[in-house]
Amino acid sequence: MSNHHENLKNQIVCQSWMIIQEEGWQALSIRKIATAIGYSLPVVYKYFSSKDDLIEHFSKEGFLKLTEDLKNSIAEEHDSKQQLNLLAESYWNFAFNHRKHYEIMFGLGIPTCEKINSHVEMQDTCLVFENTIQQVIAQHQNTNLDVHLKLKTFWSILHGLVAIELLTNSEESASPSLILKDAIEGFILSLTNKKA
Repeated sequence: MSNHHENLKNQIVCQSWMIIQEEGWQALSIRKIATAIGYSLPVVYKYFSSKDDLIEHFSKEGFLKLTEDLKNSIAEEHDSKQQLNLLAESYWNFAFNHRKHYEIMFGLGIPTCEKINSHVEMQDTCLVFENTIQQVIAQHQNTNLDVHLKLKTFWSILHGLVAIELLTNSEESASPSLILKDAIEGFILSLTNKKA
């Protein structure tokens, strides 16, 4: 891609992000972007075929950032149970520090398995959670557990509590709630306790 094309694509992305920041992702439209950058609709369509194409761009960007944050949060911690706590805190912090990305990434809830499997960026986020859960299960020799079920449960806890907080609290939430900490403690117990 030539410099001109690369610059124009970046201009479209930057203008799109400005609209999202000021008006929300629902307000984004190809027409609005074209008007803002002073180009015709067909020019914008050469780079992004639809609003959904742009939303997917920002969703992938968000998952890349989330995965990086998650990996960094556990990089120096070797205890897998503590890693789960750190992952929960990192997830919470990402949601509140990158609200617009989070809204785009999870605007329609937690992605389905099919959607995750079709996006490397989502797969990477999923693998960080799954690998840590598997480590706890292996450490406690609790092999009768379904790792995929536990992964969905973990992600549902995180997303559910973040979504409730985002909807009910208009101010930035600086630290994870006590409810999140309590929920993760309960989740860890479900991984470590063997059923008779």
